[in-house]
Amino acid sequence: MSPTGVEGIWLLPLLLFFSLGTAWDISGLLANSSRPIRRRITLLATATITLSAYLPMMWPLFGAEYPPDCPVGKLGWIAIATIASVFLLLIAEMVDYGKGPQGAIERACGGAFVSVYVGLPMALLVSLRSLGDGNWGLAALLTMIAVTKSTDAGAYFSGKTFGKHKLIPRLSPGKTREGAVGGILIATIVAFVCLKWLFPAIAGEAIGPVTTPSIPGLDQPIWGALCLGPVLAITGMIGDLAESLVKRDSKAKDSGNLLPGLGGVWDVTDSLIAAAMPAFLCFVAGVAA
Repeated sequence: MSPTGVEGIWLLPLLLFFSLGTAWDISGLLANSSRPIRRRITLLATATITLSAYLPMMWPLFGAEYPPDCPVGKLGWIAIATIASVFLLLIAEMVDYGKGPQGAIERACGGAFVSVYVGLPMALLVSLRSLGDGNWGLAALLTMIAVTKSTDAGAYFSGKTFGKHKLIPRLSPGKTREGAVGGILIATIVAFVCLKWLFPAIAGEAIGPVTTPSIPGLDQPIWGALCLGPVLAITGMIGDLAESLVKRDSKAKDSGNLLPGLGGVWDVTDSLIAAAMPAFLCFVAGVAA
């Protein structure tokens, strides 16, 4: 059992796999489409941002409490790590400038895009797990994943059954408007089920990040679901389309092959990356009691 304040430490191996796996996939797409990028330093920058969310958890490991009056706060470490990672990429270009092919700007920009795009949302998933006390954050994290991923299933079956009008055929010919509506509907139902039964089962009497919701009544399952479901469904679909954009512009069919039978790691994380920030804000606003 993890010490108080470091309940999310178990997430570390899984988080690093999906974070670095996604960064590996995207940097590979860029490299294979003749866009220069330093893959190893990009992975290091991604890991730096991702792991920064764990810094406030280091204090309890040594028997101390994270200072509540620390000017950096807990989320501030993520911003600091992001800035440091961008300069890490620039320093790598400074060290090797003039020794190899031109393209320092393109390599630095490519590395910054990958590390920030992947690292920031992954760090927010750690912050989401750290919300509240006990298993409250775990319930929030599992709800976020369930709602976001249920959108894919809802959109697929709704599109197969009712789909007639293409959503954005230039990016994803298989997606339809009817499928999108079905995905939002299923996500809202799953959100209600999670908020109504999953939270009490997992969180128990644990207290969330706010004792009074920022928006009155939002802690009721029906209203919380009507907020959380559509928000995560729509942002999840945006994340899926973002992956399609990069793959099409890179003239690639799959993002990678690290997960046999599923494709690349990015195929799993695309929607979660886009939904991480909205999910964090929704739970902080009080969508769960």
